[in-house]
Amino acid sequence: MWVEGWGDLPGQLVVVSGASGSGKSSIIQAALKTPGVDAILSVSGTTRDPRPGEVHGVDYFFMDTDEFSAAKARNEFLESAEYNHRMYGTPAKPVFEALAAGKTILLEIEVQGALQVRNSAPTSLFVFVKTPDFRTLERRLRSRGTESEATVNQRLRRAREELAESHWYDVQLVNDDFSSCVSQFITLLKSYGVGG
Repeated sequence: MWVEGWGDLPGQLVVVSGASGSGKSSIIQAALKTPGVDAILSVSGTTRDPRPGEVHGVDYFFMDTDEFSAAKARNEFLESAEYNHRMYGTPAKPVFEALAAGKTILLEIEVQGALQVRNSAPTSLFVFVKTPDFRTLERRLRSRGTESEATVNQRLRRAREELAESHWYDVQLVNDDFSSCVSQFITLLKSYGVGG
């Protein structure tokens, strides 16, 4: 339903993916706070519980399973996927409104959702953020100290699957040095007409 007229929208859609622990969220947030970067981060819907400090409508639209399923049945998501036994989805209406207004909108989504966007909106820019090596990713996940061993192992298995799909992304950013990676991301956005 949202695909019609996609090519006529003046804005730019940028899809950012990466394994849990890659630093993609921090990179996006740092870029959005940089003067001259005029972009909007899409707010996803999810069935997972809010983490401490997260705000409904700002970090996520927190929904129960029935709400999410009903919205999905009404084709209200640009993409949706299951991750760690929770559902996630990008509400389509605000994305298309932003693109229609000529804005750049960033989607921070996992590979399964990114593939859906690629099929419906192939002119989007696809960026994959990864660590220099898998051991670094494992160390970052474990250093959080917020998840059980079983959850960490599940995230690591999922990371292997996501890395195997990273080859089709337009750009792969290696988050070895955080400041350098943020700068590369900003340069990339500006090359696509975001801000100055």
